Amino acid sequence: MLWTDKYRPQSFEEVVGSKNTVSQIKNWINKWNNNEAQKPLLLTGSAGIGKTTLALIIAKEIGEFVELNASDKRSYDIIMETVGESSSTQSLYGKSHKLIIIDEIDGISGNDDRGGTRAINKIMANTKQPIIMMANDFYSKRLATIKTKCLVIKMPKIRSPTITVALRKIAKNENIEVENDALKELSKRSNGDLRSAINTFQAMVSYSNSLTMEDLDDLEYKDNTSNIFDSVIAVLKSKNVKHVKEALFSINEDPTLVMEYIAENIPREYTNKNEIKKAYEMISEADFFFGKARQTREYTYWRYASEFMGSGVALSKKETYKKFSKIQSPMAFNLMARSRGKRKLRDEIAEKISKKCHVSKQIAISYFPLMEIIFKNDLWAWEFSDFIGLDDSEIKHFRTKKIPKKLVKELEYKKAIALQNKYKNSLSEGNNEDRNNTKIVDGKINSKNTDNIHFDDKKKGNKSKKSKDKLKKTENKKETKKTESKSQKSLFDF
Repeated sequence: MLWTDKYRPQSFEEVVGSKNTVSQIKNWINKWNNNEAQKPLLLTGSAGIGKTTLALIIAKEIGEFVELNASDKRSYDIIMETVGESSSTQSLYGKSHKLIIIDEIDGISGNDDRGGTRAINKIMANTKQPIIMMANDFYSKRLATIKTKCLVIKMPKIRSPTITVALRKIAKNENIEVENDALKELSKRSNGDLRSAINTFQAMVSYSNSLTMEDLDDLEYKDNTSNIFDSVIAVLKSKNVKHVKEALFSINEDPTLVMEYIAENIPREYTNKNEIKKAYEMISEADFFFGKARQTREYTYWRYASEFMGSGVALSKKETYKKFSKIQSPMAFNLMARSRGKRKLRDEIAEKISKKCHVSKQIAISYFPLMEIIFKNDLWAWEFSDFIGLDDSEIKHFRTKKIPKKLVKELEYKKAIALQNKYKNSLSEGNNEDRNNTKIVDGKINSKNTDNIHFDDKKKGNKSKKSKDKLKKTENKKETKKTESKSQKSLFDF
């Protein structure tokens, strides 16, 4: 039998760790027993600190319970069929309430768990029964809609001396000889995970019935990789330089990203103006060394940057603040996410300008202030947008008002006539080329098409020419009238 099951606490008195957590849970149970409906209980914290144990003790206190494990499929339909029905019906055994337990809700993901979070939110809104849920990662995105509707209890890691006491008690009951230093070292290496420490202890003494320091030589430390939020909390909440360094060293993230998180949350944790000023001075120094590393490709500068943004910020405060501060992601990232569409539009406009004007995108973007001035004039706005090839959404980047439809129609008509005249001129130039190919040799016409020339055809040609000339004259008169009526000058008339 596993010792984690054999020595699992059976009552609140046997639970090791935070007494404050136990008192909060007792108060929650008492209110339910007095028929005072409470918010669902959400226990969060790292693995092996007793979340499931507490849930089972609560179940004993209440009586009947329904459990949904992490190993079960937790799709919308399955949750609604099992937990959903239980949450809205009374106990079969005459008890006033039955407890609903949902383990590792931050692990609901994938096709098997499709719609699981939606089902949990629906159950919480309509439940008549107490609900307790457990999660490892307090900052998981899957908990965003759930946390606001729950009584959240953040359970801390179990301290090494507490783990040592628990292991010594097991050793005494199992008649195992242990060295005190070995037991302390094993507790440290478990990194606050009591379950891991007990399992490791059982595995190491299963053959020898003893534990020495030599037995720990091949034992690695439990994976101490923390997330970015744990590291930020360590910097802002602690003044212990060793603890801060360990927290930053254990994280597997871009250090500049960690610096952004620390910088964002300094004023949320620190309240003294001088402490905030000093902390930001440390961030400034860290940013300087990160810049040095980028410029010189000498990444040893990261060491100095980490010292400033870690130990420097931690020691900027006189005393640690005993309050809860929610860690926020940097506002710069939120602003970038919001402005993603604007930046994309800016780049598309710059791309068009760079192609037409044969300049780089960066220089094209530098033209934007001048273009805002140009686009104040309706005629210039149309001419420029037509030349570059801007659509309505791109024109809006430089002016709020649309170009008047009447003006657009007139200018498009003018453009169409100009293109038509250009086309006619190109045709006439083509006829001149044919004339050039016709030569007079010894008073006779020498041409490839002389066999098909007739006098009548020439007459017809002359008539068609006269009609074309008349059309040209009338069109030119219309154009002159329109240009005279306009007071605005063209952008390209200089």
